[in-house]
Amino acid sequence: MSDEKPEGGNPAVEGLIGRKVGMSQLYEEDGTAVPVTVLKAGPCVVTALRTTGNDGYEAIRLGLVEPVRPGRVNKPIRGYLEKHQLPLVRTQREFRRKGDGEVSLGDRVLVSMFEVSQKVDVTSTSKGRGFAGFMKRHGFAGGRASHGSMFHRAPGSIGQSSFPSRVFKGQRMAGRMGGKRSTVKNLRVVRVDAENNIIVVRGAVPGARGTLLTIRLSRTARAETK
Repeated sequence: MSDEKPEGGNPAVEGLIGRKVGMSQLYEEDGTAVPVTVLKAGPCVVTALRTTGNDGYEAIRLGLVEPVRPGRVNKPIRGYLEKHQLPLVRTQREFRRKGDGEVSLGDRVLVSMFEVSQKVDVTSTSKGRGFAGFMKRHGFAGGRASHGSMFHRAPGSIGQSSFPSRVFKGQRMAGRMGGKRSTVKNLRVVRVDAENNIIVVRGAVPGARGTLLTIRLSRTARAETK
């Protein structure tokens, strides 16, 4: 990859790939503690361009540049990356094109594309909680806690006795909790550390430490940059 590639945020890309570092807190000027999540975003490299003529839609494919053994990347992808002289990446994601900015294979996209006070949407896989009951999974109140009620943590009625005499699909019941793709929208960017590829957002982000995630400019931020 040549040194002429742009360093920073490419105007045509709307997001980055990263990993969750963990949660912390910051203090505002009045002493109020603010919960924040630290994310390692990028560095990423453009690995493919989707066009309407070839693919039927416009998109940019990014790869997360991080230490990876060659054996962890399958041969077709490794051959493609070597053919275009791109760094070895294991994780790739597609992002919509933003505006009419120019972008080419090998362009680097860094965390400097984000600015403090911007709003971002973070998508990742939530923590798996295993099999959970009604109250934990859906927040049911349960029955009375008094002695002899025999209705402490039961769900209550889930259907009808005469008609239609069945349980409707989608009824909230006990089952596997978490481990699903989840998005938190409109998280405000508190700090950006371009030197260490770190972005700090206000609030919580789904997933455990080290979880792979995508960070996109929120719809409001995208509209402002058009």
